[in-house]
Amino acid sequence: MKIKSLLAASLLLTAGAVQAEQCEATIDSTDSMQYGKKEMTVPKTCDEFTVKLTHSGQLEKSVMGHNWVLAKQGDAQAIATDGMTAGMENDYLKPDDQRVIAATKIIGGGEETSVTFLVDKLSGSDEYTFFCSFPGHLSMMQGTLVVK
Repeated sequence: MKIKSLLAASLLLTAGAVQAEQCEATIDSTDSMQYGKKEMTVPKTCDEFTVKLTHSGQLEKSVMGHNWVLAKQGDAQAIATDGMTAGMENDYLKPDDQRVIAATKIIGGGEETSVTFLVDKLSGSDEYTFFCSFPGHLSMMQGTLVVK
């Protein structure tokens, strides 16, 4: 009886760990202006989703900084353009920009950061883009976020 209870408890803990894993993702960025992924999937079953951004390069953030910004596909270019005038002190994002669903701070080589957002802000019918708002990076550093 004790073994069955321990086995059941172990299975529940494992299921919880698997569920938690699905509600987070890590994405790397490099000195070559690249993300390690072109697509990310967010399960509808998650209440919150966390994106951990790493920078495996060596250059400082003032030279080759990266962030991870989530927005509806049609808003990405305008957000990046407006962010250029906001400057590094605002992570190249216009303060309080309502088009930004989630965003990390700008990081440099060897650094990491994360952002957590509510999944119910996303709709399965909209198309979402993640991108880097550092000036000039949008053309090479973007991908698709899918809600399933």
